[in-house]
Amino acid sequence: MDDERGLRHDGTIAREGALDRVTAAFTPVVGAARARIAATFGSRLHSAYLYGSIPRGTAVPGSSDLDLQLALHQEPTESDRADAAAAGAALDHDFPQIDGVGTLLTSTRVLLSDLERHDGGFFIACLCTPLLGDDLARRLPRYRPTSLLARETNGDLALALPRWRAGVATATTDSDRRALCRRVGRRLVRTGFTLVMPRWGGWTSDLDESAELFGRYYPERAEQMRTAAALGRTPSSDPATLALLVEDLGPWLAATYTSVHGEKAPRPTAPLTRRGGVRAPGG
Repeated sequence: MDDERGLRHDGTIAREGALDRVTAAFTPVVGAARARIAATFGSRLHSAYLYGSIPRGTAVPGSSDLDLQLALHQEPTESDRADAAAAGAALDHDFPQIDGVGTLLTSTRVLLSDLERHDGGFFIACLCTPLLGDDLARRLPRYRPTSLLARETNGDLALALPRWRAGVATATTDSDRRALCRRVGRRLVRTGFTLVMPRWGGWTSDLDESAELFGRYYPERAEQMRTAAALGRTPSSDPATLALLVEDLGPWLAATYTSVHGEKAPRPTAPLTRRGGVRAPGG
């Protein structure tokens, strides 16, 4: 792999995580997650994956969350979602080294569909680490840092802006505002990175590196993107800070992204991800 650009020797994007990168502090968390998922979902489960900082080996005890993707044989039901929420809450309670658990539930049909080939499929093949079951990446292509990949991962930022504005309007506590700030900051940085990804010619999930790479091509917005990266790690409850992201950087980035890469193909249902865009890895 090209360590500087996250590529294999053939120029395709390398899978970024691995179980052998999980640090000692999180090894028992991963083992417990594997056992609990298997016990909870049984024959409903096709495969399970880790993503984010834990399989990348960059997680920080006490502040990083545990991110899971479950591929189910059938379309997820409300019962499936309730089971996932209960399993996540139990893991979060049992392990102080994690700060929350996020679990995505998706059917194998959707993950392997043509529509999701350059979004959900890319997520599984390049950003997820196999934990249980038959790895779906074997049924997916290798990916290159192209404009198509950029469009299909983050070409729907404009759809997030009304939701963010509604979130700003309805947030009543500092905790609510910080959670929104963290989510928005991370989404903007990852979208900023994929805006320039084809020109740079590689892949990274690191927030700081993403912001710096973006700044090479859009220096007039570089400082705002560095701020977004910092807020993605240490969010603020300041309304003016949220306004900078939601009312200034966000609309500019959405318009620029559409002009460069076009709009993401419409989905018949709500987006697959809780993170927004490319299932960007969590903390």
